[in-house]
Formats: sequence, structure tokens, C-alpha cells
Amino acid sequence: MIEFADVTHAFGDRTVLRAINLELTEQRIGIIGANGSGKSTLARMINALVVPDAGKVRVNGIDAAREKRRVRREVGFIFSDPDRQIIMPTVTEDIELSLTRTVRDRSERATRAAAVLDRFGLAGHADHPAHLLSGGQKQLLALASVMVTEPQVLVADEPTTLLDLRNTSMLRDVFATLDEQLVVLTHDLELLTDYDRVVVLDDGRVVADDAPRPAIAAYRKLMS
Repeated sequence: MIEFADVTHAFGDRTVLRAINLELTEQRIGIIGANGSGKSTLARMINALVVPDAGKVRVNGIDAAREKRRVRREVGFIFSDPDRQIIMPTVTEDIELSLTRTVRDRSERATRAAAVLDRFGLAGHADHPAHLLSGGQKQLLALASVMVTEPQVLVADEPTTLLDLRNTSMLRDVFATLDEQLVVLTHDLELLTDYDRVVVLDDGRVVADDAPRPAIAAYRKLMS
């Protein structure tokens, strides 16, 4: 469970979150809102990339601000631009890098890397230069590099922004196979139509929180 308890945050004199109270228990949750609504700040608090000025964020009972390392083992995070996360020259090396702190045995790292590449359809690219992958393949590599560490929660911040329609559909299908709790921030409303819950933010506040259809309708009305 992800819990926001009276969470408020400001950057300088600009308040971006205002007394947020949420308990996120569902399997697949969408977060939507206009640019500047606070949704990216909210997402970054789940794995302590941002710490609230007031209130608490807890993930599976862990205080994110107090136990940053522990919460980051629980929460995986992927960004809209996979090039921000791909570091190593080859696909396999990038996967193995994610395991260097927790898996000392080199052969075990190789085994786990091979397994996750197979899971996400990248086994045939294991030795390829990572920077030569297509946009969709890069996003899958970023996802695989996170999932190989076995997080309990995955947060995806605008994961389809740089993808075409085919790769967006592919990523949606991949997300549907995940057993982990999934939180997706997106402007692609079609991506969320079969999710369990959608939360709408506006000006740092929760203004709608419902099943996808009514929540998206409320957002469309807000934007009109």
C-alpha cells in the first residue's frame, strides 16, 4: 500500500502539493492532471526522489523520507525518456549494473539478466549496443533494468511520451502482465481505461478519485 498523509510540498514560494491524503491499494492506478498539477512531484515522493515539506509518505509501511534506501528497494521508477536510465554500452551490461549492489556473484547476475531480457522480449538484443535500440526497445530495457531488482511497486512517469502508437500499445500489453503494484502518470488517457483506479490532480489537490471512466470524464470537464 502507498499512503500519503497530509502531504504538502513547495518549490520556493510555489506550492505544488496541498494536504494530499491518499491510500493507494489497487493493483493498477493512473495519475492524471495538467502540466503543473503536481503529479510528477507526487510520483517522485513514492521512492523519495522528493521528500515532503509536511506530512508523510509510506510504502508498505516504510516511511519514505526516513528510510530512503529501503523504500527504493521496494519501488522501481521509470521515466518518460529511457536514455536517462540507460547507462552501460550493451543491453546485458545495463541490466547487470542494476544488480551490482545486491548480487555479488557474477554468474548469478548473468542468469538473472538473461531471464529478465527474455521476459521482456529483448533476449535477441542481449549483446547489442543499448543506444542503437528503437524507442520502444529502450523503454523495455529501462523497464527490465528496474524489474530485475524485483521491486514491489513500479512507478512510470509518462512512459509513452516518446513512443509511437505501436510501441505504446506494446508497453500497455507489457504493463498488463505485471504482478507488481503499478502507478502510471500519463496524458494518454486511453492507457488507463482498464485500470482499477484513476486519481486526478489540479493545482496540487486531488479533485477526482474514481474508476477510470468517471475520473477521466471529470478531468476532461476540468480541462474544458
